[in-house]
Amino acid sequence: MDVRKIVVVVEDVEAARTALQWALHNLIRHDDVITLLHVFPTTRSRNRNKLRLHRLKGFQLALSFKDICNNFPNAKIEIVVREGDLEGGTIATVVREIGASTLVVGLHDQSFLYKLAMAHNNIASKFNCKVLAIKHPTTPLTTRDANIRVPEDSSTNMDFSQVEIAAELSIPDVPPQKIPYQICPNPSAIIWRSRKTRRKRNH
Repeated sequence: MDVRKIVVVVEDVEAARTALQWALHNLIRHDDVITLLHVFPTTRSRNRNKLRLHRLKGFQLALSFKDICNNFPNAKIEIVVREGDLEGGTIATVVREIGASTLVVGLHDQSFLYKLAMAHNNIASKFNCKVLAIKHPTTPLTTRDANIRVPEDSSTNMDFSQVEIAAELSIPDVPPQKIPYQICPNPSAIIWRSRKTRRKRNH
């Protein structure tokens, strides 16, 4: 079975955390590699301290997402933090560099997927992989940006798969992995046979 590389976009919104939990329950299988990708915005200031602070905050946010994966011992987690645009261009570049098979995104009213869908006819070709947008129905999709129109049926009008979750996700308790060991047989069940030594007769 080939190892799949799955990228989950890390954002400081509940929809992104829900998307990761959905992927862990429904998508991830043994030996898959999960890349937690966070992109912080490019600033005009080239102050190294500010850039270092943005990178540190992004890494800390990604670590909080990694904590969600702790109950899934078979999950292999990588963290990537990049500076770039928030329109999806940097995310697409990283996804292609990694060679991911699937991109998982938490869908919310300011999601970059809407902007990409309006600018490109084929989102999947831009990422060169399957795109899964996870939407929580308890949060209605609205937008404050007049230039971004949220279609009534995103799953059919846009080029990505939208998954709606009916209820809150809860991570089940996963029993610890059993350590393989060799079972020793019951000593009482072992029958020892000893050969009687024949004494040589003196002729």
